[in-house]
Amino acid sequence: MTRFLLLVNLDGGNVDTPMLEWDEADMKAHMQFLNDHLERLRQSGELVEAQALTWPAHAKVVRAASVNAPVVTDGPYAESKEILAGYEMIDVESEERALEIAAELSTVPGPGGVPTEQPIEVRRVMDSDADLYDV
Repeated sequence: MTRFLLLVNLDGGNVDTPMLEWDEADMKAHMQFLNDHLERLRQSGELVEAQALTWPAHAKVVRAASVNAPVVTDGPYAESKEILAGYEMIDVESEERALEIAAELSTVPGPGGVPTEQPIEVRRVMDSDADLYDV
């Protein structure tokens, strides 16, 4: 088994309207899809962990300072589509299966039930020092 991290950014795919502006029924359908998706992964034993993150306004960036206390700033201030919204850690038989799961996640419905086609970044978790040199 191999672990993969599926990264979900705030990039709405083919949906330009922020989710907080959707109709309540569309928001509920979106969340129900995600809950059902995660339940299927739990049942199959492939889900390790999944978390949604708070809005970027709550984020802090910390940089170590060699002489003084660490520097803490508000942020990040990247483009919203580059900001991490949540993630799923999965443990699957193959990269193909990880891509399959990511493709399903990308079909999460948006307004009117139309799949968002949101991009999902798939990253394999390093499992040996050899992975450091696999570029």
